Amino acid sequence: MQWETVIGLEVHTQLKTDSKIFSGASTHYGAEPNTQACAVDVALPGVLPVMNRDAARMAVKFGLAIDADINRKSVFARKNYFYPDLPKGYQISQLELPIVGKGSLTIDIDGERKVIGITRAHLEEDAGKSLHEDFHGMTGIDLNRAGTPLVEIVSEPDMRSATEAVAYLKALHSLVTYLDICDGNMQEGSFRCDANVSVRPLGQEEFGTRAELKNINSFRFVEKAIEFEVERQIDLLESGGKVVQETRLYDSNKNQTRSMRSKEEANDYRYFPDPDLPPMELDEAFIESVRAELPELPEARRIRFTTDYGLSEYDAGVLTSTRELADYFEAAVGRLPEQPKQVANWVNGELAAHLNKDGIDISASPIDAQALAGLVARIADGSISGKIAKDVFEAMWSGEGSADDIIEARGLKQISDDSAIEPIIDEVLANNPTQIEQFKAGQTKLLGFFVGQVMKATQGKANPKQVNELLRQKLDG
Repeated sequence: MQWETVIGLEVHTQLKTDSKIFSGASTHYGAEPNTQACAVDVALPGVLPVMNRDAARMAVKFGLAIDADINRKSVFARKNYFYPDLPKGYQISQLELPIVGKGSLTIDIDGERKVIGITRAHLEEDAGKSLHEDFHGMTGIDLNRAGTPLVEIVSEPDMRSATEAVAYLKALHSLVTYLDICDGNMQEGSFRCDANVSVRPLGQEEFGTRAELKNINSFRFVEKAIEFEVERQIDLLESGGKVVQETRLYDSNKNQTRSMRSKEEANDYRYFPDPDLPPMELDEAFIESVRAELPELPEARRIRFTTDYGLSEYDAGVLTSTRELADYFEAAVGRLPEQPKQVANWVNGELAAHLNKDGIDISASPIDAQALAGLVARIADGSISGKIAKDVFEAMWSGEGSADDIIEARGLKQISDDSAIEPIIDEVLANNPTQIEQFKAGQTKLLGFFVGQVMKATQGKANPKQVNELLRQKLDG
């Protein structure tokens, strides 16, 4: 039997506010446990929550970016459950009237565009964190995260593979960081994902029973967790079993999911409107002020990179994957407007490889955009070859100075004078009469041999294009 995978994602995005959603406590990451939890966060008697205006602004900004319905009136509700890191015994969230309604996000799958529906995005507070290490069999509770503002983004079940799910997640990650509403740090829990996964016979309209995979914190693990879960459900069904609706955890060490608890429904949480928080009402002036803050979005920027700079869909997609990378590219092209493709090649090639090797972000690159443009300019004007440029790049990465400084200090300037190259070519040809005869007998691939010998004799400094042209003239003469 052929099976179809059905996936929907719920993404918890931590908003970049300075304080928590209902209190003035700091949201700074990395503080000592329980040093950033105030009376509101720990639910002391008599305290009242106060809505953070910046959190509402950021949620609206996201809604506008996905062309969603912005609800002028939204309601906060109490989601009741007991857990040690939830002092109030309930989480303040939104259910029936969220701040952001239906929208959509477009993803790219092997050059094909697909629209993924977004059901809703609602504001809520985060819970604290249970710590199980170093407590001698007991659990510690850190309430620093309690009350941290989240927007939970719920997709439609429109994805049909782990690959599509990862593409959607990356597009969403790119969008929220472009909007500057989330730092996107998955290791710190700022952007984490729950995946609802089910399978059904190909062609069947009715959905299968789903399992929810909780709190997966990397793109790679999302893909692996979904692939494992799909295989588990298919094996179970084909052996005559039934999929149970439940919440499962992904174990990255064993690359498997395991049962955590039965899946709760909304009525299990006894949602009801929070009596301490009145309905939140947004006027048109507020929404339009947020709209005015929207930057150029990733999709629009990708299209502009292909039209204005003549880049391929692939190059444009990579360069616009993050706002910082796109800004870097445009800053470099601003200095070298006639060489956008060459700049893109260096950003996506040598620069990306070094960033990845050193495990750093583009913002920490030791070679800034202006310096990279300076290097590409020296290739474009014939001062150095592409091969020598890689050595210059290495020296720049190590902090030895600008491209011009390194070229001058090391004497790397390319030889582009015919009168300087010709004698070297003549010597190479004089030393290799057998290869000349073979070339003239039809073994034209030997041209590369001659080019290599000339480049070796000039320590790579001769202009390769001129070497090729002069060699052909002499060998064909």
